[in-house]
Amino acid sequence: MNILDLTRTITPDMPVYPGTKLPQMIETCRLETEGFRETELRMYSHTGTHMDSPAHLFPAGKTLDRFSPNSFYGTAMAVDVSAVKGVIEPEDLLPYQQALQEVNFLILYTGWEHLWGRKEYYHGFPVLSPAAAQWLIQFKLKAVGVDAISVDTVEATSPLTIHKIFLGKDILLIENLCNIQPLTGQNFTLCCLPLKTCRADGAPARAVALVQA
Repeated sequence: MNILDLTRTITPDMPVYPGTKLPQMIETCRLETEGFRETELRMYSHTGTHMDSPAHLFPAGKTLDRFSPNSFYGTAMAVDVSAVKGVIEPEDLLPYQQALQEVNFLILYTGWEHLWGRKEYYHGFPVLSPAAAQWLIQFKLKAVGVDAISVDTVEATSPLTIHKIFLGKDILLIENLCNIQPLTGQNFTLCCLPLKTCRADGAPARAVALVQA
């Protein structure tokens, strides 16, 4: 069994969604003075590799802490959509229809993981069309993930149509994944555990792929 880390490391200078404050990591206790190290962390709930809950957009939406641990673990497949320009349509996903009936998680490899840290990371990545998102909700998916900063374009901050289609059906979203390219075309087991905070509209998560050697 090989374990592949799909998670971005949280750093004070990492890429964040436009309008989001950078995370702060403040050294509050030092070995030289207190005899131990401790760090105060300040960050938005949608920092780095993170998971969105329905409460992110819906007043009565379910928060992450109300989902069972089973919601964050299961079979997954990674689909290469890096050749798509702009919008991913249902016909781009039709070849995977049978496989989608057998998995809990769909991860879209857009290729944008390679642009992390560059200004190009924020724009131009392929996104699902509303029709493609509506087509996907027929499957019993626990979550949809991407190696980009959002499942909607950054320019489309409102009405966040793709977010609403999935989250409205309690299908969670995972954004800012990495190391997806080696997983394309194969099935694996995904474990994506969000930080458990009360009333969590979203939370940073540690995502790993378990791949049979």
